Amino acid sequence: MIVKRVNAGDAIEARAELLACCASRRWAARVVAGRPYADLDALRAMSAQVFEELAWADLLEAVSAHPRVGERPTGPEAGWSRQEQAAAASADDDVLARLRAGNAEYERRFGHVFLICATGLSAAEVLAALRERMGNDVDVEQEVVRAELRKIADLRLVKAAGGCPG
Repeated sequence: MIVKRVNAGDAIEARAELLACCASRRWAARVVAGRPYADLDALRAMSAQVFEELAWADLLEAVSAHPRVGERPTGPEAGWSRQEQAAAASADDDVLARLRAGNAEYERRFGHVFLICATGLSAAEVLAALRERMGNDVDVEQEVVRAELRKIADLRLVKAAGGCPG
């Protein structure tokens, strides 16, 4: 269970455990600093609180660890990303081509990969969200990214605790 591992490990081990859920070093350090946690709900509450305090540079660090939707993930978050993007990975070639084109357009507009909590979403739903978010201004999109990262990290904390997302 992640709560026991975060509470019991030294700070370096605890940060490493958390960085697999979210690649923001500031987020991981702040969550580690809040130890010990009575339970998963307390850990999740601290995570959510820290997300509200993060600067854009911290969020961008986390975003940069995420693969483009529809691409093969690598790195410390790869296992999570493969599960989360399962629907996009199995989409037909036309949808995948539109996702790739949409990702490129999004990156040109906003300067980072398109990020969405894709768990439970079809590739068509991800593509629709991408198109809709292209209409956001930079400030609005940064807050959407913050919310999506928070959802992804929360889902990963629940999964790391052996639970099912609720």
